[in-house]
Amino acid sequence: MTYSSGRCAVITGAGSGIGRALALQLNRRGCALYISDINADTLQETVQQMERSDIACDHQTLDVADRQAMHAWAERIAAARGSVDIVINNAGVALGDRVDEMSYENLDWLMGINFWGVIQGSMAFLPLLKKAEQGHLVNISSLFGIIAAPTQSAYNAAKFGVRGFTESLRQEMKGSNVHVCCVHPGGIATNIARDSRGGDSASSPDDRDRQFRKFARTTPESAAAQILRAVEKKKPRLLLGTDAKIATFLSRLFPVRYPEIMRLDSMVKPDDNTTTAH
Repeated sequence: MTYSSGRCAVITGAGSGIGRALALQLNRRGCALYISDINADTLQETVQQMERSDIACDHQTLDVADRQAMHAWAERIAAARGSVDIVINNAGVALGDRVDEMSYENLDWLMGINFWGVIQGSMAFLPLLKKAEQGHLVNISSLFGIIAAPTQSAYNAAKFGVRGFTESLRQEMKGSNVHVCCVHPGGIATNIARDSRGGDSASSPDDRDRQFRKFARTTPESAAAQILRAVEKKKPRLLLGTDAKIATFLSRLFPVRYPEIMRLDSMVKPDDNTTTAH
């Protein structure tokens, strides 16, 4: 029997990637689920792939950028269960653009999901976690919440923000029943680049996906398994992938020169959007 057996978890962005892998692994371990995604079709596919039909799984089509909808979801779960044991704010999107070419519309879209979605998920579900015997809040930042890269200013801003918010919240929850973990994935083989905005308009979703997967060394299944181990061990931070660990080390050693050492400017074309981590 695993730690998550008999518990209840909430996961956003469960229609694909890490979110789907988390949902499937938790279902396999006997954990009841409340999962959401903005894409109703892919969310339904996640539900259909679950091995254990005897384990409760409630799915909700949801835009995490919608504050009212997020809090309404939490209130519905509170009315049904009273508390939850694990909350994983995973939903995320990508935007690759130079600052001098980026539109406010795309910037608002990314920040609404990657930043506000995490903040709102944390604030909406924190009361339910406090009522659990042991609550676990997991917020997904990124390798790009530790290092910055050209054409990733919006993504960097959101993920650095998630990191700061989560690390502060972790300190506030010290001594309470709520464990807080910030996760920094490197390149994970998900559809995030395929569904991204910005960059070269001539680049197709397939082109972006192929380019991104050259850097994506970690599978969603491996990432999910590591996140669940971090929950069990109450880790405050998790670096996912060798790339995330190496980049973090270099940024600590060379806080100004790491972009030059890592050749980030040569890896990313001025109008390319395919290097987003996670």
